[in-house]
Amino acid sequence: MLRKISFVGAGSMAESIIAGIVKEKNLHPDQIFVTNKDNKDRLERLKNRYHVQCTTDKEAAITGADIVVLSMKPHDLMAAVEAMKMHIKPNQVIVSVLAGVSIDYISSIVGRDVPVVRAMPNTSASIGFSATAIARDNKVSDEQLNAILSLFGTVGTTTVIEEKDMHTVTGLSGSGPAYIYYLAEAMEEVAVKSGLDKEVAKSLIMQTIIGAGEMLKRSGEPAEVLRKKITSPNGTTQAGLKTLDELNFQEAVIEGVKSARDRSIELGEGNKR
Repeated sequence: MLRKISFVGAGSMAESIIAGIVKEKNLHPDQIFVTNKDNKDRLERLKNRYHVQCTTDKEAAITGADIVVLSMKPHDLMAAVEAMKMHIKPNQVIVSVLAGVSIDYISSIVGRDVPVVRAMPNTSASIGFSATAIARDNKVSDEQLNAILSLFGTVGTTTVIEEKDMHTVTGLSGSGPAYIYYLAEAMEEVAVKSGLDKEVAKSLIMQTIIGAGEMLKRSGEPAEVLRKKITSPNGTTQAGLKTLDELNFQEAVIEGVKSARDRSIELGEGNKR
């Protein structure tokens, strides 16, 4: 059973996870500690919003924690680890949610024989709908892994993967919500320009996206099959899809995911220099 979890870094991803944990009452706010480099205003906002324990004292934040979550910006990793590594104990698990940063690299800069996990949630964690991928090193026990799966399970679904696949997952589900929001933006824009009330358009778009996701989840059928089922010959859907094909919609999405994956790789390489 988890007694204490500490977040080193207080950005949007940390907040999304904290919000989900607090909402699901997996841990009491007194068991959640947050620290960052020196942004006291940000810590104060998190304290007021979620009633978690916030401090710039790294020792106080980390001491006694079962899990220490690295959630700072990748370029701040080295400085953050230098400030905290003397307080890390072998029985604590380091969980990194940093894009592109490998388990081996984290282990090397911590400089201690501690178990390390990489997790790639997304910001939908704040409402309990994250898709979180998790990879571990061989020092992470099954008991520790189960605790981490249980923790992230409170903010969505969890999937254990090989670390070599983490860059692709980052480009897919890590960045994925932004792709959906971008699509929703475009749909709303054309709806309003066509004379539809903005709130009506927003409501219809939201439910359409939710419904499509639920169909993928509940039907068990591949996306291609579901698409073909609602595409009548010479109908409206076919007309829309024909235009998307002509504009290379699928190719654009594929290249977008690849670009996000490649950036994850670059971020990892940058942290090694």
